[in-house]
Amino acid sequence: MSTEMDPRTGLPVGESVNPAPARRPERTTLAGRLTTLVPLDASAHASDLAAAAAGRDNAALWQYMSDGPYEDLESFRAAIEAKASAPDAVFFAIVDKNTGRATGYASLMRIDAANRVIEVGNVLYTPLLQRTPAGTEAMYLLARYVFEELGYRRYEWKCHWLNDPSRKAAMRLGFTFEGIFRQHFIVKGRNRDTAWFSMLDGEWPERKADFERWLHPGNFDAAGRQRTPLRRAFQSL
Repeated sequence: MSTEMDPRTGLPVGESVNPAPARRPERTTLAGRLTTLVPLDASAHASDLAAAAAGRDNAALWQYMSDGPYEDLESFRAAIEAKASAPDAVFFAIVDKNTGRATGYASLMRIDAANRVIEVGNVLYTPLLQRTPAGTEAMYLLARYVFEELGYRRYEWKCHWLNDPSRKAAMRLGFTFEGIFRQHFIVKGRNRDTAWFSMLDGEWPERKADFERWLHPGNFDAAGRQRTPLRRAFQSL
């Protein structure tokens, strides 16, 4: 963090920033080598997602989500329709390039274009997407879109403090842990303390290089195992 001195008062102030707003995210397509992010659409994606995420056997996927679990296709489809038409977030289906199937979704939300702050949230990775290079590539594509095309200064990740996989994912992806918002929400009748993470525009070039090194085909052996992990040179919990 840098400061400047106000010549009128002699007191420290924040550095000068271009006040131009960022662009709001659009329902667009973000294409990678392994996966494609497309606008979430119930008619196109609900069946694929329900097959991998609905039903009692998948209840754990929804443990820390604000909605779900869903036990049938009808209720799941209604939820997808609501997300796809949300006025305050843009949802993307994460589609596997090899199979053409939707394997998860994520949204850009809490959009503050004036201050150039945005959050990636409401993320669902089905077992088909979890712990895969495609899952990492999806987060790379969203971050690149946020910083390079939309012009945001701050990219946020928030999750339930008890959601250990989400906290570890944020750190692995290059977000910096900033602290805990205690008693932040009531979710499904239970308290949620929220872990807060961020990535800044000035950090993105280094994070981008880390992503691209890791995603390069040469980083994986014939069995698909990574040769070098995604660099974790960031503040740990």
